[in-house]
Amino acid sequence: MGGVGDEEPASKRMKVSPGELRGLSNGSSYTEPVAGSSRDLMARPLPSEGDEEVVGSKGVIKRVEFVRLIAKALYSLGYNKSGARLEEESGISLHSPVVNRFMEQILNGNWDESVVTLQKIGLSDENIAKSASFLILEQKFFELLDEKKDMDALKTLRTEIAPLCINGSRVRELSSCIVAPSFVGSPSQNTVRAKSRPKLLEELQKLLPPTVMILERRLEHLVEQALVLQRDTCIFHNSLNEDMSLFTDHQCGRDQIPSRTVQVLQDHSDEVWFVQFSHNGKFLASSSSDKSAIIWEVDVNGWVSLKHRLVGHHKPVCSVSWSPNDCQLLTCGVEEVVRRWDVSTGECLHVYEKPGLGLLSCGWFPDGKWIFSGVTDKSICTWELEGKELECWKGQRTSKISDLEITSDGKKILSTCRENAILLLDREAKVDILLEEDKPITSFSLSSDDKLLLVNLLNQEIHLWSIAGEVKLVAKYQGHKRTRFVIRSCFGGLEQAFIASGSEDSQVYVWHRCSGELIEALPGHSGAVNCVSWNPKNPHMLASASDDRTIRIWGLNEIKVKHKDAHSNGIHYCNGGS
Repeated sequence: MGGVGDEEPASKRMKVSPGELRGLSNGSSYTEPVAGSSRDLMARPLPSEGDEEVVGSKGVIKRVEFVRLIAKALYSLGYNKSGARLEEESGISLHSPVVNRFMEQILNGNWDESVVTLQKIGLSDENIAKSASFLILEQKFFELLDEKKDMDALKTLRTEIAPLCINGSRVRELSSCIVAPSFVGSPSQNTVRAKSRPKLLEELQKLLPPTVMILERRLEHLVEQALVLQRDTCIFHNSLNEDMSLFTDHQCGRDQIPSRTVQVLQDHSDEVWFVQFSHNGKFLASSSSDKSAIIWEVDVNGWVSLKHRLVGHHKPVCSVSWSPNDCQLLTCGVEEVVRRWDVSTGECLHVYEKPGLGLLSCGWFPDGKWIFSGVTDKSICTWELEGKELECWKGQRTSKISDLEITSDGKKILSTCRENAILLLDREAKVDILLEEDKPITSFSLSSDDKLLLVNLLNQEIHLWSIAGEVKLVAKYQGHKRTRFVIRSCFGGLEQAFIASGSEDSQVYVWHRCSGELIEALPGHSGAVNCVSWNPKNPHMLASASDDRTIRIWGLNEIKVKHKDAHSNGIHYCNGGS
């Protein structure tokens, strides 16, 4: 593929360089006898037996906390008898008697008593106590309104809620519920009627210290954290989370990475420069120095077959771009025109051009109603689908070899504006941000969540930049070869956990995105690998385009390849050979 040309520096404005109550879950309540004196209602430390004991080989899990979490989980799952038996057998109570009384009062709607009991829990933070009282009295207020006791509700608002002197805006909203009852629950307002009492108790659990009331699903949260940590530290993880188990430590093998050639597509007659899967993963598009592009169809079994050959360009086709709904495809000739095609029929729907100038790249706005392209006069232009030119950003916006990306909200356009800089053009704020590298840039790719930018450099490095908020370099990837040609890389795999890249040594390279570790170098091609694309809907499917005039489809080693006629539809099926 063609080499990288030099460009003059562009001007810039900004520069960036390298439990609950037992049985609550099923709606029932539990009443526990409380000893006679008021002092007995005060919150007490949980039983001291075993307070200093720990469980587990690391000595970091406190036995009392562990038992309380298990009891909480049992009650949440509806195993009330098992939870009560655990408390009895261990001698460790899920909650203190005063907290149990408080929860009972909330569920039974004893609002005045619950406010009094709240003060006996012994909260050290007065603001938390006031906020909890506010939630309780607000519930009382709404239930009085529901019972048509407007005067009692007004009295609660004036004599109990307002004197707390917090959340004044909410107090005004509650006042409006009495003045204008239709205000409540109107689509334009956030004020709502009384919530369920168990829901109120859940909100109080989030507000009160966890030593007083354990958060709902706390044990599940801790277990999920452990699984996620195992998943994130597994450099080969590329399978659905449903495959993870609590019974064993999670560890994937290399067999989760697509590393076996399952098909070789041979329908181009010259170097293949670009390849890209559709958003829905059902199609693959490729473009070539043979002046054509091809739309390939991916069937339900992952097999790829030729759907349409797109001809009409008079120069090599350097890139393609799928419409947001995958019904149309753009193709761009080298410093030529952009063509729009119907995917279902293969018909050319429109040709976009600038008289006397050539187009360098192509892309879609997120709504699919506009397209954009870099132009040889270093501008970026946009068109309506039918060809009406809309906007054109003049100045040094693009370089001779220009990638273009747009964020999913349509607010920012990214382009290479000179050999070592990428322009982030904010269309709304009218602010330009330059991301500058020390070495010339050959290509870049935007992550699906718009937060990360993958930049290929002339010095055989790939840099990962965070562009969400402060622009900063977060990772570097090395190992592939690049000396003369434009080599493209991509994000891919489950949750885009991997980086794949072409290379001039005829191999495909795969790194773990977070650790930067090189995990695969895949042989098979006999010429430079110019571009790679990971199927966004199938983490086990990868495509690579090469100067050897072929496209390779990579899959998992463990898959048994079904052999078909050797050259049907221009496709050669193989077991990893060339």
